[in-house]
Amino acid sequence: MIRNGFVLFILISTLTPLINGCGGGGGTPGSSNTDISGLDTRPQNSTCIAPERPTSNSNFTTTRVFNNLQFTSPVAMLQAPGDNSRWFIVELNGTVRVFDNDENTLTSSLFLDISTQVTSGGERGLLNMALHPDFANNGQAFLAYTATINNQLVSRISRFSSSDGGQTLNSSSEEILLVVNQPYNNHNGGFLAFGPDNYLYIGFGDGGSAGDPLGHGQDTTTLLGNVLRIDVDNGTPYAIPADNPFVSDPPNRAEIYAWGLRNPWRGSFDIANGSLWLGDVGQNQWEEINLIEANGNYGWNIREAAHCYNDPSESCSTAGLIDPVLEYDHANGGRSVTGGVVYRGTTINELQGAYIFGDFTNGKIWYLADTNSNTPSAQLLQDSGLNISSFGQDQEGEVYVVNYGGNIHKIVYQTNSNNDTIPALLSMTGCVDINNPQQATSGLIPYQVNASFWSDGAIKERWLAIPDNTTISINASHDWALPPGSVLMKHFRINNKLIETRLFMHHSNGGWGGYTYEWNDQETDATLVKGGKTRTLANQNWYYPRSADCMQCHTQAAGFSLGLETAQFNREINYTSSGRNANQLTTLDHIGLFSSPLSTTASNLPKLPEPFGNAAIDDRARAWLHTNCAQCHRSNGPTPVTLDLDYNTAMSQTGLCNQVPQSGNLGISDARIIAPGQASRSVLFARVNTRDANGMPPLASQEIDTAGVNLLQTWIAGMNNSCEY
Repeated sequence: MIRNGFVLFILISTLTPLINGCGGGGGTPGSSNTDISGLDTRPQNSTCIAPERPTSNSNFTTTRVFNNLQFTSPVAMLQAPGDNSRWFIVELNGTVRVFDNDENTLTSSLFLDISTQVTSGGERGLLNMALHPDFANNGQAFLAYTATINNQLVSRISRFSSSDGGQTLNSSSEEILLVVNQPYNNHNGGFLAFGPDNYLYIGFGDGGSAGDPLGHGQDTTTLLGNVLRIDVDNGTPYAIPADNPFVSDPPNRAEIYAWGLRNPWRGSFDIANGSLWLGDVGQNQWEEINLIEANGNYGWNIREAAHCYNDPSESCSTAGLIDPVLEYDHANGGRSVTGGVVYRGTTINELQGAYIFGDFTNGKIWYLADTNSNTPSAQLLQDSGLNISSFGQDQEGEVYVVNYGGNIHKIVYQTNSNNDTIPALLSMTGCVDINNPQQATSGLIPYQVNASFWSDGAIKERWLAIPDNTTISINASHDWALPPGSVLMKHFRINNKLIETRLFMHHSNGGWGGYTYEWNDQETDATLVKGGKTRTLANQNWYYPRSADCMQCHTQAAGFSLGLETAQFNREINYTSSGRNANQLTTLDHIGLFSSPLSTTASNLPKLPEPFGNAAIDDRARAWLHTNCAQCHRSNGPTPVTLDLDYNTAMSQTGLCNQVPQSGNLGISDARIIAPGQASRSVLFARVNTRDANGMPPLASQEIDTAGVNLLQTWIAGMNNSCEY
């Protein structure tokens, strides 16, 4: 469970609130009046405005394109062979959309909808599409997706055909080519492409869970953990190419082209020479890029990248195993490689022949310029802040980046190669008083939220800065969307000493970014920390996160700003500028901060219980999970396990109760994610109660939240067999 005790900039009240607002309008403590506003007018904010995203020293960057279009969890982008006039976008929920290749295009249209037969969520869903090399004439497309058949999760490879000249696909035309049972919900692969030989190449993961417990990676009698190659133009429903490695070697599967893969996520053929590049997602420590060869064994689960898996002595046999072209360590902030493409465009000469790839979690994009070297090195192209789910390449060889958040970017040359827009000192940001940086400027609005997360015991203060003449929109689920230019600021204190301030910015040119400042010992100013830092305090270590760390938890699925939601803000605080105690929703509505007025009073709107308050323990425990875990563990979240810990999700739908853990049992006998009545058998409890490599959160927090641990232990102990309390 990703219990994000460190989650950057998440906007949640502390265990010891700095401001105890009780009652409305300065009334009797303990009274409640949701009709009084804490502020009379909206404060003017002309100084604390998020600038454009800073760029690196690279000569290359990304820029958003097709600005009028927005997609839902896009995972692939492609064009039809030989046709540069249109783009196709594959969406995880089971739809494919198409739009004109025109920067000013206003809309996309539906190309295919099979959402009713796709099982999506986590790593499941419609994972990819490949158009037949002769699509212009035969209208055939091939899709990879997961489905549930008789309670069994399966992966399917299916052929669909067009009946209107390639404008749409006929959903009733499906011909199922391959069906593979999936033992777990994760590691479903998703590579699908036609090679220069016109054969269809397919990548399946090892079947899921942790460490390939069923050994599929090295088992060539199964289709899991492999790259397959089939001939879709011959045979029923396909033929086996005559030079496949195991074509005449049963019981090995004749479809296999290469094996030893954990979870191949995005591969591509170099359009200049036909070489097959593939990103393979790692397990605990290493991500890898491979050049796929026929009859190649890429080592999983003997090795993770070029390192012996579960063998610290590095003494495992490597005979017959192919090393990755490149690997990178999770210590550098990456968590999930997204394989890319070789640049063959004409607009960026410096990238000609370079392999471009990225990381879904930290948003970094790298390139390998020396692809023919025995020891190629990755150069940072951009720290994009995007959840990079895929790369697209047009007929001219130019490269596009698919953001799981819903928009499309293009890799371009930049003339200004070092645009450092973030001030080096907090006092220069416009968000604090230049003469007393501990004080926010008058344009910022203070706030608290109902449910707190663990930040290693820190006391926090929070402010919200919205550009003048802009508003916050609230969707049907009561999640908030902040306009570009918005800034969220948070002070951290340990032992009443100011040690850090974090700014989370919605950049004016799109995308979010997090920046952290370290206070000097005199608490007179704070300096921007680049690249992360650990500082030793009197009784603990304190971690200043890297910008890349922020986006691992500030996910698109959670709306980036995390704590900004109606249920978190529905509480009273004291507004020191007016001396009033008032409900935050009433106040923000009164000063016109919302794009549409609230439809009812605050008392009728959702309110998240305080985890350590007086509500029922089931509600308090679920609120704790919502705050500390649900930014990642939710529907369409970025984690490899299928959990939905949103407070509003029914317990039966969370994936917690009596479920076998998908990412290891931590040595617990007969482990479950939650074993009702038995915290000792519950992996969720064990991960929260440790700070080793198995602990959650996986980043930064070095102190166990003992109050949270006790809350979960009591909650689990009181559950019946259905995990009801």
